[in-house]
Amino acid sequence: MIKKIIVFSLLAFLICGNSFAQKKKTTTAKTPFLWENANVYFLLIDRFYNGDKSNDHTFNRNKQTGKLRGFEGGDIRGVIQKLDEGYFDKLGTTVIWMTPIVEQIHDGVDEGTGFSYGFHGYWTRDWSSIDPSFGTKKDLVELVEKSHAKGIRIMLDAVINHTGPVTSEDPVYPSDWVRTSPKCTYQSYETYINCTLVENLPDVKTESNNNVALPPFLIEKWKKEGRYDEEIAELDTFFKKTGYPRAPKYYIMKWLSDYIADYGIDGYRVDTAKHTKEDVWTDFRKVCDIAFADFKTKNPEKVIDTNPFFMVGEVYGYNINSKRNYDFGDKIVNYFENGFTGLINFAFPYEAKMGYEELFSKYSTILNSDLKGNTVMNYISSHDDSNPFDKKREKTMESATKLLLAPGISQTYYGDESARILDIEGTKGDATLRSFMNWEDINTNSKTAEIELHWQKIGNFRKKHLAIGAGVHALISSSPYVFSRTFVKEKITDTVVIALDLNYDQKEISVGAIFKNGTKVKDAYSGKTSVVKNGKIKFDTNNTILLIEKL
Repeated sequence: MIKKIIVFSLLAFLICGNSFAQKKKTTTAKTPFLWENANVYFLLIDRFYNGDKSNDHTFNRNKQTGKLRGFEGGDIRGVIQKLDEGYFDKLGTTVIWMTPIVEQIHDGVDEGTGFSYGFHGYWTRDWSSIDPSFGTKKDLVELVEKSHAKGIRIMLDAVINHTGPVTSEDPVYPSDWVRTSPKCTYQSYETYINCTLVENLPDVKTESNNNVALPPFLIEKWKKEGRYDEEIAELDTFFKKTGYPRAPKYYIMKWLSDYIADYGIDGYRVDTAKHTKEDVWTDFRKVCDIAFADFKTKNPEKVIDTNPFFMVGEVYGYNINSKRNYDFGDKIVNYFENGFTGLINFAFPYEAKMGYEELFSKYSTILNSDLKGNTVMNYISSHDDSNPFDKKREKTMESATKLLLAPGISQTYYGDESARILDIEGTKGDATLRSFMNWEDINTNSKTAEIELHWQKIGNFRKKHLAIGAGVHALISSSPYVFSRTFVKEKITDTVVIALDLNYDQKEISVGAIFKNGTKVKDAYSGKTSVVKNGKIKFDTNNTILLIEKL
């Protein structure tokens, strides 16, 4: 009897072991992350979700503002809450880009569009502090750690070009730090740089390499907050380590790099990049790289991969057709040679009006030749582009298909996926682009849910396949419209076939030479499977799109 039990136990062990081995063998490998294929979700912190109502009125920011020009309550805790709920996972988000989190001016100003507070984050008062309306250091730590656990990177927004406006509560930085005139005329290289973008937006003297003292109001502030000695010690260490002079730009670089060294953020979107000389960004990249390396050395358990720190620049007006050069009229600058891996592609909202093949083939050709080794970030709407693609939200499905399947980085602006309104009565200027996220529509409107599901399906397909943003595009068939994307690098090979504008119900498409006869494939959009026969696959789905991957 004992022998029988032993034999039976051994047999059970072998069967279970074999079953485990088979399961282990068929486990799908996790797709590595590449910035060139990133699916970025861009949000204004104050307008996304209110996760902590106790910080809604910090610094007594209670004056009446123009419509959508005050603080609305969104914060880092709100982003964490939606992260915990799986909102970004469902969208296939691989990077969350947030507007600046640094402390803003305490008062507000009217620039001609109504009294405004710095809810958007671009009016800095103190780079070394997180604005309490946005959250706390503890919140940022939690956000980064939880995002990384889900394979999502965090990209913050860096502003070095200017401080916030001057108010009765917010003193101007010293004259060796900033200039308050002349106003930029945008007629030449110099008239974009050594000037203020608008009235009362002090321009940091980023061209200066002169040693300057800290602003007196900042010293006083730090002392009141009990962190003066700590901040001074850190500055002394930074300047000794880097050898840089104590010039305004290097102070700011140190403060911005702290968010890398202390919290482990993965990238910066750089604001107003063409309004400083390009060597500023070369130095900033060096500082960021050092801080990123320091973070990884001190926190080996928090390192999620070997990707370098990422910088994408807002060179306003740059477009992919310019390839590596931006032309000021009297000077041409290659920002890719000055710290940036990518630039925002301001042409996409216009070029999204092209047909699929014209758009996709053009972008693939440029990215795999003239811009090889670099990339662009595409978008259909944004916080400061008054001419988005589909401003009336009448082509939300097409918007997702073109943006998420286009070669390059995709940048979804919060609410693109839910048809958040971009044309709001009573607003002036860019406030119309910055309404609060339409969570009620998402939770109660079936049409919104249908739109969002489309974004989710394509977004997750993109997340899974490097070939979408980083691969090579090839046309298989014009009618029906079918194409492939192929990515090959070192030991990684990824190939997909996509068909658009198909008939509903039964459909048959060619896969060319991409998948061999007998290959089992899946349509990631419907979840249905098929087998390649005579170079073709058949599906019966209630959709006009096929997202084909090999099983």
